[in-house]
Amino acid sequence: MLHVRSAPLLLPKWPCPPPAKLRLRRRRSRFAVRADVKVIYSGEACRRGLAAGIDKLADAVAVTLGPKGRNVVIDQDDVPKVINDGITIAKAIELPNAVEHAGAMLLQEIASKTNSAVGDGTTTAIILAREMINRGLLAVATGANPVALRKGIDKAVHELIEILKTKSIPVSTKADIKAVASISAGNDEYVGDLIADALEKIGPDGIIKIESSSSIYTSVEVQEGMKIDKGYFSPHFITNQDKAIVEFENARVLLTDQRVDDVQDILPLLEKTTQLSVPLLIIAEDVSHTVYSTLVLNKLNGLLNVAVVKCPGLGDEKKAILQDIAIMTGADFFASDLGWCLQGATSDQLGMAQKITVTSDSTTIIAHPSMRPEIEARIQQLKKDLEETTSAYLKERFSARIAKLSRGIAVIKVGAATEAELEDRKLRAEDAKNATFAAISEGITPGGGVTYVQLSKYIPSIVDLVDDSEEKIGVDIVGKALLVPAMTIAHNAGADGPAVVEKLLASEWRFGYNAMTDRFEDLVDAGVVDPCRVARSVLQNSASIAGLILMTQAMMFDKIKKKKSPIPQIPGIPPLQINQNA
Repeated sequence: MLHVRSAPLLLPKWPCPPPAKLRLRRRRSRFAVRADVKVIYSGEACRRGLAAGIDKLADAVAVTLGPKGRNVVIDQDDVPKVINDGITIAKAIELPNAVEHAGAMLLQEIASKTNSAVGDGTTTAIILAREMINRGLLAVATGANPVALRKGIDKAVHELIEILKTKSIPVSTKADIKAVASISAGNDEYVGDLIADALEKIGPDGIIKIESSSSIYTSVEVQEGMKIDKGYFSPHFITNQDKAIVEFENARVLLTDQRVDDVQDILPLLEKTTQLSVPLLIIAEDVSHTVYSTLVLNKLNGLLNVAVVKCPGLGDEKKAILQDIAIMTGADFFASDLGWCLQGATSDQLGMAQKITVTSDSTTIIAHPSMRPEIEARIQQLKKDLEETTSAYLKERFSARIAKLSRGIAVIKVGAATEAELEDRKLRAEDAKNATFAAISEGITPGGGVTYVQLSKYIPSIVDLVDDSEEKIGVDIVGKALLVPAMTIAHNAGADGPAVVEKLLASEWRFGYNAMTDRFEDLVDAGVVDPCRVARSVLQNSASIAGLILMTQAMMFDKIKKKKSPIPQIPGIPPLQINQNA
């Protein structure tokens, strides 16, 4: 029989006085808002300024493309950073001229959009967009209709994406994953190996996190099971004193979002787990002092192996996490909004877990193999919810829940000798991770800019599908822009860009220039590949921003007022020069 010890609750001796009433009086605002004076740029001046800003940003980013691309040093907070990541460089650029800065910001937008969609390909998107914009602006300057040009560009990209889908090669082996990750990490095969190993353990539904290591070495850790950010209620529940953790095997799980006030409500469950000699994990909103004292007393006397963990999350997120745990363990979820009471609960309503580890700040639950069918069904439902939602926050939450229900989360801890090197390596690892998941979802295509060159061969047939002569110009603009990424990669590697592209145009789909080895070969066999999803996103986003800029005729900015000198200036006498270093 379990020992039940009661303890008096601490209550205030007298009620607290009510707060004093405050009388609030509304006052009308005496401030008026006046719009600033605007400066308008239109026509040729507007387009010329936008193009200048676009060129400046694209020139800074283009040097990083390819395995032999250069680095860019960014001075932030007086600490220079050596970067080889297109999106980071693009976001760091600020131009003094308002119109040029607007052009640069528009290219920043395409980089951000591509990065958020697929996490890679930002440099290629900027290069493609710049070429489409410059050729389009030249056509507009010679009298072409920008509306027709935009239609032609959109039609070309639509047809090319359909062709691209038919050319996609499914990712089926660990070697394919390593190739994609290594290329996106700047030909770092070690990072490629880490990501391939991590994905092999956590599966395509898992999550890979990139973190800083406390040493100079890069490593990967795989966290199996579902991990929640709540630890044990009290150190008295610890079972492994050396590690200061709770470790349960083949444990039962009681799950509720209610406060457990009366030990009599759960007494039958405690007695049943004692008879079965199995540990019990209680996940609840809270427990009363009486319940806590009873559990600890019986735990210390060796009559009960139990631990208490408070519910993780808040609001709807808390309910969703508890529902996932219920699916994972097979437990009945005693939800307060459904009116389920703990009183009368039976042992059949408890869940079961193969292994549970509880630390001071987290709890990890590994499901029993028998629960795999129910977990897979839950994952499929969450995937459906993920596809249907448009909220970035909900997408992130659904992805995290899917990962926790699958085989776990992998954490790649990146190490480096200096802070600047660490920042660069983390950005490369992030690109590699994103590219890998993109490749798994939609397959791969030859890298090195070869895919875009091969797609350009279909431009003549697309031109034949278009009737309007100016729309044909738009289609042709896309065709010429598709040659530039491969040309830029070759140029950055010290090769003759136009000569390389000419040879690619005469080659088969998989055959291309390997800038790393300075050879022409089958790029897929050589492991020089890009995710098909990245290529698709690059085409869509670059065409979108190009069409937007071609349709732009005027821009408005706030007029910057010159600051008045605090010292009045006398005619004929030069203004007083103040020595700032004095």
